Amino acid sequence: MPLAVCATPIGNLEDVTLRVLAELASADVVLCEDTRHTRGLLERHGISARLLSYHEHNEAKRTAELLPRLEAGERIALVSDAGLPGVSDPGVRLVRAALDAGIDVTVLPGASAVETALVASGLVAEQYRFLGFLPRGEKKLAAVWKELGCWSWPAVAFESPQRLPAALRSLAAADPQREVAVCRELTKRFEEVVRGTATEVAQRFSEAPRGEITLVFGAAECVADSGDEERAIVAITELVASGVPRRLAAEIVSRLVGIPRNQLYERSL
Repeated sequence: MPLAVCATPIGNLEDVTLRVLAELASADVVLCEDTRHTRGLLERHGISARLLSYHEHNEAKRTAELLPRLEAGERIALVSDAGLPGVSDPGVRLVRAALDAGIDVTVLPGASAVETALVASGLVAEQYRFLGFLPRGEKKLAAVWKELGCWSWPAVAFESPQRLPAALRSLAAADPQREVAVCRELTKRFEEVVRGTATEVAQRFSEAPRGEITLVFGAAECVADSGDEERAIVAITELVASGVPRRLAAEIVSRLVGIPRNQLYERSL
């Protein structure tokens, strides 16, 4: 049997798919971050299952224990407290181990805090960047804002409510007009989406709120230094001369310097 990676609700317990419920009911064992949390979901939907803890502190040990059971044909389902395991949650180690052992892995999709927040923010574009959890400390946060300074697409990040005020103050100092949406308690009773500039939102959340937080940052309005752009064109020209296709060269250099790819491509012609 394949390892079944199952998405669970990010808040509202009704946001679970029929496929996930059927898989959890059929599994020989359900791996979960917090057995109490997952038991609440199962009881809500009338499912009885054998639960086994699988979290960041025992992930290596559990993977070694479970791999032989998967190879023997046991039906094992993996869940996290919310969302899809492996995305800022435990699970990657077991998935990789199963794949390396030739065991099939099937993913049962479901609710996503990232995509829910992105759509709710109104800052959707053709692509976006997922940052995971924001780093701790002013210097590391400043490095993130600098990296996003010329990123011409939205970005999504997770942050704890306790660190949210400091993160927003840091962004407001670095890029006060950056569009931001703070999405709190998505899909739950007290869901809230606060939109505005970094300065406005930092003022709104001067104190730590309650609940799960997902942040969406709007695209940057980047004005490239003329010298940087000229150097970027030279780099593209050299890459093309060495045999790299022009569009690929423009894409590579764009990622390095933060200048839009199409702008570099057109100028390099």
